[in-house]
Amino acid sequence: MNILFDQMQLKQKLIREFTPNWFAVVMGTGVVALILAHFPFASSSFYRLGMMLWIFNSALFIVFSVLYLARWFFYPEEAKQILSHPTMSLFLGTIPMALATVLNGFLSYGMPLFGELAVLIALKLWYLDVLLAILVGWIVPFCMFSRQQHTLPSMTAMWLLPIVAAEVAASSGGLILNVAPHLPNAVTILWGSYILWGMSVLPAFLILAILVLRLALHQIPQKELAISSWLSIGPIGTGALAMLLLGQAAPQVLQQHNLQLLGPFLQHSGLFIALVFVGVGIWWLGIAIFASLHHLRQGIPFNLGWWGLTFPLGVFILALQQLALQLQWSSLTVIVHGLMMLLLGLWVLVTLKTIRGAYSGQLFFSPCLQIWKQQQENH
Repeated sequence: MNILFDQMQLKQKLIREFTPNWFAVVMGTGVVALILAHFPFASSSFYRLGMMLWIFNSALFIVFSVLYLARWFFYPEEAKQILSHPTMSLFLGTIPMALATVLNGFLSYGMPLFGELAVLIALKLWYLDVLLAILVGWIVPFCMFSRQQHTLPSMTAMWLLPIVAAEVAASSGGLILNVAPHLPNAVTILWGSYILWGMSVLPAFLILAILVLRLALHQIPQKELAISSWLSIGPIGTGALAMLLLGQAAPQVLQQHNLQLLGPFLQHSGLFIALVFVGVGIWWLGIAIFASLHHLRQGIPFNLGWWGLTFPLGVFILALQQLALQLQWSSLTVIVHGLMMLLLGLWVLVTLKTIRGAYSGQLFFSPCLQIWKQQQENH
């Protein structure tokens, strides 16, 4: 009887303390699965490994979604406190970005399993992803402006999380069009993806500009948030990737609508923008490495923020890989392969630390719930 009671308490705690930053695990694992489809050595073996990892990652997304929906269903008063929390609310952006890795996997791995149905599933999931990305991109910043307390010294690159989701959806739109350019609504997906790109990349660069000011005035974040510096690479890598994928798909899509001249222009401008973005990304990558090394001597405590090492670097690698492919740039391809190996090593490290932390229970902690409990006690 006591064992049954303990199990019920454990499940209750798991649901009550479950927070959306767990979706960062799906983001990081998903991008590694997508990269394994393009791995340079023993490609067939790595492709199968990537497929298994994508299937596992998809199951993980479903489990996390059920847990988080259960929190809103069983504990709605506690769950909505996240909208008032200045840090945890930012992680709502990880939900649509995690979903994007799942739908992209249908395009990379789903065809052998489901045939043409994989494209239709990916398309339906893309519409859901776009809806979630837009809602998060509006609601979270509005909550930041209206009900949360923020200061310049406390700002980190995590401010980017709710904003970047829209451009991740834009890159997924480009991927869909490259796989299925003759969809009936292909041109709508193309124009919609460019609009999503603008909704995300331009606000993200505004945040990055403020972040430079914050770093200059108040130095790099404390060691608990050291890994957040890597998040700055995310919108740059995804922005470049979206321009490359949309530009590559544009000529074939627009040819069906008597816009033949516009297609090559978008393709060439996408290449140019991606090259410029890669330059900016390399600068931020250097800053992130130096910030991490600065704190490494004292030791960087592990938290789920460590998954910020994987997804931003992963999308930057995917952008470089796509750029090398479209430009037929062999020397860049060699660099991409080296970065792929580095990413795989980082993913293994972070995964092992996450398993250990989840087993001990220390990673199941909701800061907004603790603040809410204190407020209830004070009243």
